[in-house]
Amino acid sequence: MLQKRGGMVDDLVVTRWGAQFLGRGFPVAVGRGGISSAKREGDGATPAGVLRIVGMLYRPDRVAGSGLPLWAEPILPGDLWSDDPGDPWYNHAVKVPHGFGHEDLRRGDPLYDLVLVTDWNYPVAVPGKGSAIFLHRWRRPRFPTAGCIAFAPGDLAWIAARVHRGTRVFVRH
Repeated sequence: MLQKRGGMVDDLVVTRWGAQFLGRGFPVAVGRGGISSAKREGDGATPAGVLRIVGMLYRPDRVAGSGLPLWAEPILPGDLWSDDPGDPWYNHAVKVPHGFGHEDLRRGDPLYDLVLVTDWNYPVAVPGKGSAIFLHRWRRPRFPTAGCIAFAPGDLAWIAARVHRGTRVFVRH
């Protein structure tokens, strides 16, 4: 059952063709592997199912934190996200130095300037089931991601200002 807020559906619904949230539609980009019910690390797929927003990260040197919820956390130099199934901290935020495979959260490009973290395979991570499934900015319209859900910068900012911890993200084939 979809949750409602003030008569509007409070869930973010995503398909390969677009997203709906609080009565608005948005174009999206999903993983180069499409939407999959059998998500695995490195397959490039966006996992199908119900995800929840569990965190928000932002680059304070690029994004004003004043418009973000109080629970948004800054991405600082040395912040990483483990994507190595052999890492005891697989699919968790980690810091440098880190001897396992990881993504740098403080990227040179703007893709991770604002990130909504989902609970896909988190906080209890099954090695190899997939990591770092985020909502973030797209490279360009509909350009595939490595498995995340990506939005135009203005759309992502609008969504980020209105989600809460626990907002459900329904990813449908």
